Amino acid sequence: MKVILLQDVKSLGKEGEIITVSDGYARNYIIPKKIGLEATTKNLNDLKLKKKYDARLAEGVFEDAKALAQRLEKGQIEIEMKVGDGERLFGSVSNKEIAEAARDQLGLKIDKKKILLKEVIKSLGIHTVPVKLHPQVVGELTVIVKAEE
Repeated sequence: MKVILLQDVKSLGKEGEIITVSDGYARNYIIPKKIGLEATTKNLNDLKLKKKYDARLAEGVFEDAKALAQRLEKGQIEIEMKVGDGERLFGSVSNKEIAEAARDQLGLKIDKKKILLKEVIKSLGIHTVPVKLHPQVVGELTVIVKAEE
């Protein structure tokens, strides 16, 4: 019997796949536990429509991420830190501080986990920070670190 999986099953396959299993396994386990549906023409058409909808939705999310990346690259944020001898910072500028400054100064809500700092910022000046907005979109945010007055 052909079955459309409604969720990921480790030994069978991923959600939305059409698999072939024995009739008993499908009727006694997969269908009653709502892991899958029988692959009738109606269910196959529903799956096809759902895949089209998901693709359109994913494209919309991708376009939103590209627009946000453009906004990030146009904007810049300023962070003031205490400075010691040789213009070295007391402490460092972290992802959390960058995310808060972006929210306050640019009005953009960026998750601190999406900010890809290779090393924390420990010096004054202009720094370019990559931000992963989507698996295929990485924007760059300009961070200006100034001495606290």
